[in-house]
Amino acid sequence: MVYLLLALAIVGEVAATVSLKLSEGFTKPWPVVVVVVGYLVAFTSLGFVLKLGMPIGVAYAIWCAFGIAAVATIGVVLFGEQLNPLMVGGLVLVVLGVVAIELGSGQTTG
Repeated sequence: MVYLLLALAIVGEVAATVSLKLSEGFTKPWPVVVVVVGYLVAFTSLGFVLKLGMPIGVAYAIWCAFGIAAVATIGVVLFGEQLNPLMVGGLVLVVLGVVAIELGSGQTTG
């Protein structure tokens, strides 16, 4: 259940962020509605994830990394934005960092 809610938070955040671009500086009304609803869904879902006990560092890392990767991919596909090899490497490092955080969160110290 916690990962389903986290996925919902990611989808909400990605939809809202992409809609920021589509709103063209808040001049188009329907994307603005998606921005507001998307961020509301994202933060509400993330709040429930934290309430269910996922550590904040882990939840935020997963949320950010998947959001960054998804928005970058959507930027390339929908908006024709470019990713160079250095940028792709950075995205890979972000995802690997989240994997390290997730794996490390199950270990105890001391």
